[in-house]
Amino acid sequence: MDAELLELARQFESAQQAKSSIRLSERNVVELVQKLHELHIIDFDLLHTVSGKEYITPEQLRHEMMLEIKKLGRVSLIDLADITGVDLYHVENQAQCVVSGDPSGLMLIQGEIISQSYWDNIAEEINERLQECSQISLAEIAANLNVGSEFVASMLEARLGTLVKGRLEGGQLYTPAYVTRVSAMVRGAARGVTVPINLSLLWGTLQQLLQAMDGAGGVATESSFFQSLFNGLAKEGEILGSLRAGVHWTPTVFAIAQRECVDSFFSQNSFISYDTLQKLGISQPVQFLQSRYAEGLPLVTAFAHPSMIEMLDAAVEDAIDRSSWIDSLSVLPTSFGSQDASKILSHCNSVQLALKGNKGMILGDSYVFSNGFIKDVYGRMEKELEVFRLSGSSGAIPSDDIHLVMEAKGRTDSSRSGEVNEKRKKKGKTSGARTEILPDDEEIIPLKSKKNQRKGKEASLVLSDTKKGAKKDSTRMQEDDLNIPSNDWIMQKILNLVPDFEEQGLEDPQTILGPLANYMRPMLISSLKEKRKTLFTENAGKMRHLLDNLQKKLDEAFLNMQLYEKALDLFEDDQSTCAVLHRHLLRTMAASIGDMLFHNLDMHNKMKNGINVEESPDSESITLGSAERTALAKSFPGSLSKKALAVVEALEGKRLEAFMTSLREVAEESGLLLKKLDKKLERTLLHSYRKDLTSQVSAETDPVALLPKVVSLLYIQVHNKALQAPGRAISVAVSRLKDKLDDSAFKILTEYQTATVTLLSLLSASTGDEEDCTSDRISSKRELLGDLMPALKGLVLGTTQS
Repeated sequence: MDAELLELARQFESAQQAKSSIRLSERNVVELVQKLHELHIIDFDLLHTVSGKEYITPEQLRHEMMLEIKKLGRVSLIDLADITGVDLYHVENQAQCVVSGDPSGLMLIQGEIISQSYWDNIAEEINERLQECSQISLAEIAANLNVGSEFVASMLEARLGTLVKGRLEGGQLYTPAYVTRVSAMVRGAARGVTVPINLSLLWGTLQQLLQAMDGAGGVATESSFFQSLFNGLAKEGEILGSLRAGVHWTPTVFAIAQRECVDSFFSQNSFISYDTLQKLGISQPVQFLQSRYAEGLPLVTAFAHPSMIEMLDAAVEDAIDRSSWIDSLSVLPTSFGSQDASKILSHCNSVQLALKGNKGMILGDSYVFSNGFIKDVYGRMEKELEVFRLSGSSGAIPSDDIHLVMEAKGRTDSSRSGEVNEKRKKKGKTSGARTEILPDDEEIIPLKSKKNQRKGKEASLVLSDTKKGAKKDSTRMQEDDLNIPSNDWIMQKILNLVPDFEEQGLEDPQTILGPLANYMRPMLISSLKEKRKTLFTENAGKMRHLLDNLQKKLDEAFLNMQLYEKALDLFEDDQSTCAVLHRHLLRTMAASIGDMLFHNLDMHNKMKNGINVEESPDSESITLGSAERTALAKSFPGSLSKKALAVVEALEGKRLEAFMTSLREVAEESGLLLKKLDKKLERTLLHSYRKDLTSQVSAETDPVALLPKVVSLLYIQVHNKALQAPGRAISVAVSRLKDKLDDSAFKILTEYQTATVTLLSLLSASTGDEEDCTSDRISSKRELLGDLMPALKGLVLGTTQS
């Protein structure tokens, strides 16, 4: 056999050394191969090598690739291309065939072909390292192998328990001993917890403990690993409790203690507040309590046992039977609020029967009053209200009562207005508008004189329209009005009438007085209005008569005042005398008008407020001091008070114009009509005044009183003005007549004025002693004046005129 081999070797060597007789170039060989391929003599694929000098079949390429894979276990496609000398494109195409056709489970990952044997070797290496370190991170393994962590995890999961002795959890690979150790720690920590806890806090504590045990070289344990161990222990029953939302752990021992605490408190007190359950860690107290005590009653702040309702029901029934009242909060526990009491009252049978039978009522949220108690307090409050009504002398009439006065006045004003219209028609023109007296919160609506024949009907219509627009404002004003009892007044009176509210030790009596006053106030106001309606109807006639008389007196006095005011124009060039004349009119005529007006308005105001007042037969003779005028002005309602105070201030002033202006404003506010002095009225009044003065001069016997009357009569004859001059201004008035009288008449006037001044001086200096020589001089002067009186009278009577 050996000889044969040696022979073959020799022949092969000689064949190689022999030179061929026909030599083909590489180009010819390529063309030859292509021709053979075209003729299908070569019926398989041929792949060019990178050098272009060799051909290789796909089967041979796959064979060579498999040899390299089996040799290395993990090889890159790029390395296979270099090893086989074939383009990377062909290697990638054949790699898919190699991987898919290999039964051993080759893998093509990120341009590399990896065999299962390679992973087995890697798993053995990881296992050896794991046993040394107790735990390995998958991220570290993936980084060393240059593959993804997910792929490493899938590879290890298939070999856990066989090649790899460990447990894969949360990206970490642990040894069984390490898992057992950490499980024991988790079990101990979970069993040591006796109150609800967030497990993330517990895992953080265990991580710190493990790091302290393993030192700086230890790998941090993931919370998910603790959670996985915990879930397994809980499932196996090694730790007892309930897990909510995956992280909130409530140990069974805590739940048992919690339920026992709730049961103990509820059984002892028949209630438990929701705050108590919140402190015990029960986040949904209502649902918790309803599930344990189906017969209980959930309130706003607590949960009550039915016995609590029975206890309150008995107390309320007793209070209603005694015609008394009860604060349900005084029976219930101190932690209960008014809303809790209201809800329990709604479940009390006695309360429901009392409400249906009109035997009691609930005021506020927790106060139960019997109707007998309410009626008793209301009866006593009505008596207090009567005192309140009679004590009020100012304020406006409530809007609901105005129409009563207006209806009573409307039936009688038509005749009165008819008389006024007749006078105006005789003049051939209207002289103004008629207004009615309204309260401060109603607008004054003038009724034109052209429609006076229908005024009695239209007054009510205009007033009703006005009420609609001013209803809200009038209501708001009435709340502050002294004649409408306020809540504070009612509460104070109730407290005085029923001292039990304060004696029972209520921290704030307002809590019970407020609802009671709110309930009684509408009824008291309604009662007050009913009484006022009756009194208004009774007083309407008196008020109308009072206003009629006041209007007549005011018309006459104001026209005279305007007549006297015109005479002041004659002295405008003499400021001192003009001031004296202004002050004289203010102190006399103006003061009389103001006192008369204030007195009558005060009586009218008292009648409006239901106070019986006897009408004074002669209000013109009433004289008031400055303090009395101020007090009356302040007692008037609303803006009338301010305007009346302006009249008082004007009476203390120096100019008549200020008084006339303020008087017009008060009259307008009161609904009174002030006539303006026209030429015709002026002539009529002057004629009447002259006639009256003439009769007074003719009958006068007092020499001193005669002079001012003669001077006034002379001013009417000379200037056609009615002069009202005090004694201080007579001398100036006489001197201004010098150019208007002849010399003899002026001489008589000056001699008489001089003698009068001398007589008055002697009278003021007289001591009253009979031996005093002054009396003789006084007598002589009286005789002189008596002799001059006929001549002085003759100046104005026309009997001795020169």
